[in-house]
Amino acid sequence: MAFEQVIFGNLLYREDYGRKVLPFLKSEYFHDPSEKIIFELIDTYIHKYNRFPSIEALTVDLDAVTGINETIHSNCKELVSKLEIDPTTDIEWLLEKTEKFCQEKSVYNAIMQSIQILDNKDPKHGKGSIPQILSDALAVSFDTNIGHSFLEDAESRFEFYHKKEARIAFNLDLMNEISKGGLPRKTLNIILGGTGAGKTLVMCNFAAGNLLDGKNVLYITMEMAEERIAERIDANLMDVTLDELEMMPRDSYMKKLEKVRGRTSGKLIIKEYPTSTAGSGNFRHLLNELKLKKNFIPDIIYIDYLNICASSRVKYTATVNSYTYVKAIAEELRGLAVEFNVPIVSATQTTRSGYNSSDVDLTDTSESFGLPATADFMFAIITNEELESLNQLMIKQLKNRYGDLSRNRRFVVGINRSKMKLYDVDPSEQENIQDDSPVMDKTEFGERDSDFFKSRSKFDRKKFEGFA
Repeated sequence: MAFEQVIFGNLLYREDYGRKVLPFLKSEYFHDPSEKIIFELIDTYIHKYNRFPSIEALTVDLDAVTGINETIHSNCKELVSKLEIDPTTDIEWLLEKTEKFCQEKSVYNAIMQSIQILDNKDPKHGKGSIPQILSDALAVSFDTNIGHSFLEDAESRFEFYHKKEARIAFNLDLMNEISKGGLPRKTLNIILGGTGAGKTLVMCNFAAGNLLDGKNVLYITMEMAEERIAERIDANLMDVTLDELEMMPRDSYMKKLEKVRGRTSGKLIIKEYPTSTAGSGNFRHLLNELKLKKNFIPDIIYIDYLNICASSRVKYTATVNSYTYVKAIAEELRGLAVEFNVPIVSATQTTRSGYNSSDVDLTDTSESFGLPATADFMFAIITNEELESLNQLMIKQLKNRYGDLSRNRRFVVGINRSKMKLYDVDPSEQENIQDDSPVMDKTEFGERDSDFFKSRSKFDRKKFEGFA
């Protein structure tokens, strides 16, 4: 079925579609004579009666058309008889494809007109008009928003201020508190941590929580195999250790998986790319393919991890420094988040000094300070022997566009590395660390930090089992 036929069918049967696309459709986009006639009949009817024609009305109007030969008239009648729609077709996909149709036809017509001008076959236009003709063709877009009028749009702005923004929640109370309910869409969120600190564990834990909340989750891995990421999420959702998962009989595994399936309406897709081979362009193609082939639209995307992505616009060479390259990747990923209306969560390495420190800040971001400048939300995960002995992980806010950075600047969460889980700890565990001061000084373990850890309560196994 030609897409022109799809357009005509939906113009007749879907008014919501017709009202949105008709201002952008033009007669010259339809090169076949019968298609041009059908479009002009539909367009004329709508402008005359302010409603969309039925098949019967279109047929009657077609019979009244004069000045066309029998062959074209017959082709028009055949085309009208085939007009129908698939009610399951996604309206957003349809609008996107119609916009692309208009853009391609507009550019094609502009090129053909430019050739006519160059051949001196267009007496109305000189060669100097070609740049403007091409520019107008390239500017075709369904985006009717030309900006926010401060005074005229005050009411809509007020509604925005008082509208509760939909967010993707964390499965940790304090993470939801500092982000005011979770991650907003169209944002880039970064986890900073040293090698082995648990960046992948944190992302897998959040992804598992999102899935149980009924969200569609896309996890892109460029460091581990798809199966290894799935293994970690399996352990988290099934509440078993990695060793137990490996030794689990097939029947037991499938029974546990069915229990997980029964707890969620969401989907999880894990996609692996070789290290440093894929960037925002590849991810954009993947998202479009998932939408078309699996009807999968993610609510949140995890990318593990940012530093080993490729840039779609900057080629990494000896002449391109790491600052420029990593900043380009971050900007492209944030652009992707805006384009697909999702939050993106990724991670980055600390510098060597940050890895060896008991505390980190923005200056410890590996390779590029341009990354925290681009991110909307950024937090560090900190671990050391003292925290590990308590089965805890420290989280420190580094940048927060969602809430007050001075509140809960740093806090601890429970961690079970064998089960790939994070969990909330008793509020009393936060009493010695919820302040606005830095987590720790830059010494190996300063005197204040040593006292802090001595004052911490020992890990309570029973308490852990209750959270796990």
